[in-house]
Amino acid sequence: MKKKIITLALLLSTLVLEILPYGAVCNFWNPEGEPWRKTYSYFSMIPYGYGDFGPLITAILTCVLLVIIILSILLKKDWSKSISIISAIATLTSLAPLMFGFSNFSLVGAMISACILATFVISRIKF
Repeated sequence: MKKKIITLALLLSTLVLEILPYGAVCNFWNPEGEPWRKTYSYFSMIPYGYGDFGPLITAILTCVLLVIIILSILLKKDWSKSISIISAIATLTSLAPLMFGFSNFSLVGAMISACILATFVISRIKF
């Protein structure tokens, strides 16, 4: 039960970080020199529209993980295998903006990736 509560706390903190408008990064061209950097929530469609699919997919997978862990607590079932698979996929999608370079990744994005990775690690540990 401790494992489920810790996972729930991690996922709730991840969801809060994803809601904040500092996670997803878009760099826009500036004719005067340096690109214009703008950050958005992971649930925003603007980065998705500019080809950055990772944040929105990560946000959706986080919501799926939250539903699974809440059902796991309420129904007293062990769905750690499902949680580990989905959290592994969510970790990869949260790191997807790094394909465009470090300028498309933020500190909040790194914290989201770390929380989801911690969820994966905890789901693999046998208590």
